[in-house]
Amino acid sequence: MSDAPPSRTRPSLLERMSAMLLRTPDDRDQLLQLLRQSQERDLLDAEAMSMIEGVLQVAEQSAGDIMVPRAQMDLVDVSDPLEAIVAFAIRTAHSRFPVVDGERDNVIGILHAKDLLRLWSGRANSVRELLRPPVFIPETKRLNVLLRDFRQNRHHLAIVVDEYGGVAGLITIEDVLEQIVGDIEDEFDLDESADNIVEAPGPDGPRWRVRALTPLAQFDAHFGTALDDAASETVGGLVAERLGRVPRRGDRVELGPLRIEVLRADPRAVRLLRVERRADDGDDGADAG
Repeated sequence: MSDAPPSRTRPSLLERMSAMLLRTPDDRDQLLQLLRQSQERDLLDAEAMSMIEGVLQVAEQSAGDIMVPRAQMDLVDVSDPLEAIVAFAIRTAHSRFPVVDGERDNVIGILHAKDLLRLWSGRANSVRELLRPPVFIPETKRLNVLLRDFRQNRHHLAIVVDEYGGVAGLITIEDVLEQIVGDIEDEFDLDESADNIVEAPGPDGPRWRVRALTPLAQFDAHFGTALDDAASETVGGLVAERLGRVPRRGDRVELGPLRIEVLRADPRAVRLLRVERRADDGDDGADAG
C-alpha cells in the first residue's frame, strides 16, 4: 500500500473568495480593498458596492458635513401673512419649513405645507396652531446615529445648532439617505422628460435650476456665455473642474456673469445646480462653500 499523501485539489474561486472575505480586516481601507476585489470578481455589482461605500461614509460623517447651511435655509416667519406663506411654499416646493419668530436663531417650530390647507379653509386660526415641535441636533452628530433617530422617532427634519446654540443649518432624512443610495428624485425634481434649464423666480430677479448633465453648448445658447471651449462637456463637469474635486451641496462657482450654486450632489457626482446672474462683473472665480 502506498504511503504517498493524497493529491490536493485546488480550491474553487468561491472558496478562495470566501477565505479572503472571512479574513478580519485591520482597518477601513483593508475592508474596502477586500470588497473591491469582490466586485472585480463579480461577487458584488457596481451599485451594491456604491451603497456599501455610502454606508461606510455615513458612519464617518456628521450632520455638519451635509447640512443645508443657515444662509440657504428656506424659512417662514410666523408673522408673515398667509398669502405670502402659501406663495413661498408653492415656489420652493418643500413639504416642511422651519418657522422663526423674527430672527433665524429663534426657530419656534416646523410647519408642514399640507397643514396650510387647514388654515386656508378656516379650520385653524393662526400659523402658531399648526406648528410641530422642532428637533435640534449638534453639528457633530454622526449620520448613522441621526438616521436611526429619524426612523425611531418618525422625524424627517432636524435643525442643526452650533456649539453656541445658534442655528447652523438644517438636515433631512432624505439628505442622509442620499449619502447611501445617491440622489433621490421626488415629484418636484427635474425628471428625464423635463427641460435641462428651468426658470424659477428669485428674491433678486430670475434664476434657473439647471441639470448638471446639461451640455455646455446648450448652456451657452441659453445664457449667452462662451464656455463650450472648456475641457468638460457638461456644466456639472465644468463646476467640478473649477473646484478641483467632486462638488458638494452649497458649493458656489462664478463663471463670467453667472453665479452657480450646487443644489444637489452625492459623494460621486453633482446632480442639480442653481444659476443666477451676478450683480457685478467681477473676474471668474470659485468659492468652495
